[in-house]
Amino acid sequence: MCPDNDLKPTLTDFPKLHCPFIRQTFKINKDWWKERGAQNGLRTPEVYLVVNRVNPGYEWVFDDPDTFAVEKLDGTNVKLLTEKGRLVALQNRLNVVDLLQIVKGKTFIIEGIFQAIGKDYVKTDGEQAGEVIGPKLQKNPYKLDTHLWYPFEKAITDLRYKSFDEHARTFDNWSAWFKDHLVSRFYTKRASKLGLTDKVMAEGIILYNLRRRAEKKSWMAKLRRNMFDWFYEGCVIEGYSTAGRDEAEDQEKFD
Repeated sequence: MCPDNDLKPTLTDFPKLHCPFIRQTFKINKDWWKERGAQNGLRTPEVYLVVNRVNPGYEWVFDDPDTFAVEKLDGTNVKLLTEKGRLVALQNRLNVVDLLQIVKGKTFIIEGIFQAIGKDYVKTDGEQAGEVIGPKLQKNPYKLDTHLWYPFEKAITDLRYKSFDEHARTFDNWSAWFKDHLVSRFYTKRASKLGLTDKVMAEGIILYNLRRRAEKKSWMAKLRRNMFDWFYEGCVIEGYSTAGRDEAEDQEKFD
């Protein structure tokens, strides 16, 4: 790209990932929300939970053998563009990051990228997407000393749950798995190198189907622990059941 013109390199938008189950809105106890809502990421006294109904168009998550699960890292989405080894564009979700803003800017993102460069995670040319994790993000569940940008393509190869195919793909199985057994693969690998024995629960999973990607069909979905009712321990959730309600809610409104 020519440095003398006013055109700035642009990045493609992050695709919106949907849940393979239908999600519905439920009111919760206001006293519980006032006391514990903030720490659970709830801005209003309501939760957006999965029910035991397949989201139309996501049947492939359950019945296609080429679908697999990868750990969803708990940080912030960052996309970058490199040209001949130079970082020329950077985007945090929908927000363009000024590469030269070093005072009061998002320097932790830049730190994460340079840490990734040191690990050979960043390609010389092309657009890459990944997750920045570390001390300033989501209470640092991975206990990192510095920030790190972790590319999604690496997560596909290195953070895959190999046990995913050992159990039936059902609501009840996944609920039990997420509640008690969905351990962070990223942290487990890190802990092993440091001689640590503790466990950290994963935020959730991303479901991939690379054959469908090649066929230009929908090929990604997400499921998080905070989409299940048991995540909100001690909270009274009005009218919730795994069967859900008959009314249809717009699934586009959910994060």
